[in-house]
Amino acid sequence: MSNSDVHDDSTHGGSSGASPPAPLRVLVAEDFEPVRTLTARMLTKLGHGEVDEAEDGQEAVDALAARHYDLLLLDLSMPRLTGVDVVRWLHAHPEHADGLTVAVLSASAHAERPMLNELGVTLVLPKPVRIQQLSDLIDEVQRTR
Repeated sequence: MSNSDVHDDSTHGGSSGASPPAPLRVLVAEDFEPVRTLTARMLTKLGHGEVDEAEDGQEAVDALAARHYDLLLLDLSMPRLTGVDVVRWLHAHPEHADGLTVAVLSASAHAERPMLNELGVTLVLPKPVRIQQLSDLIDEVQRTR
């Protein structure tokens, strides 16, 4: 995929005169490589260069145990450990969830909403992820930091 595959329909930026917020440290946990890579590229384009990638839930847990992240973009259907397993792991290990915002990447968010609410996950980005939606999510996360 080339950079031209990333469609920037955002109007990111502002004229408030305040310095821009610090970049977020982001973990993208997605087993489908094209979605994972494209999402990481969009994050980089939006100014968030500290982006790690996990191919499955176990890699996500290993990364979360080793490093602090501000944002976890999490697919629910992954091998080894599912996204639900990762969220349950975070509930069991709150020291790794401090300051972490979890947003689920989903093609069927409406069907999964009751289960996500039960897990305490309220942020969902529909697949395919669009750069404006990602930018809006990042703005929301930065406002609450």
